[in-house]
Order: sequence, then structure tokens, then C-alpha cells
Amino acid sequence: MMMRMSYKKFPMEPDKQIALVAHDNKKHDLVEWARFNRDLLAHHKVYATGTTGAILEEELGFQITKLQSGPLGGDQQIGAKIVQGEIDFLIFFWDPLEPQPHDPDVKALLRMAVVWNIPIACNRATADFMISSPLMDGEYERLVPDYEAQQNRKIPV
Repeated sequence: MMMRMSYKKFPMEPDKQIALVAHDNKKHDLVEWARFNRDLLAHHKVYATGTTGAILEEELGFQITKLQSGPLGGDQQIGAKIVQGEIDFLIFFWDPLEPQPHDPDVKALLRMAVVWNIPIACNRATADFMISSPLMDGEYERLVPDYEAQQNRKIPV
């Protein structure tokens, strides 16, 4: 008999907390996308890793919360913020054709976004659909599996 998973609701406010990340070969694409969507992004709280954050702040003209560069722990910082409920959605323009020295961190970040049911866009088309969604500027209740049973399970000693 399969046990049914229960869920908890996590509210998202109309002003979202958005993480923007881009590998080096995709930074130009992300900056171009963000410039096009500047007015939509301006009233949300935007986080970004390393150089991406500095470039975006300069280009967009509003404050970006800048974390470490991805290879120096920025991806992990965003993953931790997802777990703590401080990121509502992730736009990560990653380069699938270029090997990255921090690939395990990238995989861990994407895994955290899926585990915590965070919307993720990994390319411009998906980012366009996400940011133009009617759900973007309204309240939304994100359903997340109740991991309490997992955390409280008995471990044989």
C-alpha cells in the first residue's frame, strides 16, 4: 500500500523574490531579457549571483541583492534561500553545452528548486512565459510536500 503524501501551502506575495543566475555564455541573454522586462522586475525583490548581479544592477538601475559568484558558493546561497522560503522563483540561464567547474552546485540548486516546488526557467522562452503569467503579480499558494515524516523517521542504530 502506497502512503499518500500530504502538502503544506506556502503563500507567495504579489511582489515576488526572484533569483537571476546566468553562466558566462548566457549572461548577455539574461541581461537582454531583464532589460526587456525591467518594469515587471522593478517592483519585485531581485537576487543574483556574482558578476551577473553587478551587471544587472548597472543595466536596470535598481538594487539587486548580490550574492557570491556561482563557483564561489552563490548557487548554494540561492539554494539555501529557497529552503528558507526567501526565493519564490528562479531564472537560471545555464549553458548546457559548456562544462562548468561547479556542475554539482548547479545540480544541487536545480534540485532544491524542484524539491521546494519553486518555478524555474532555464531559457528565455520559459522565462517569458513565467514573467507574463497572470499569477506573477498576484498572491499564489505554492504546494510543497510535507517533509515532516521524512525528517522524523526512525533510523536504525
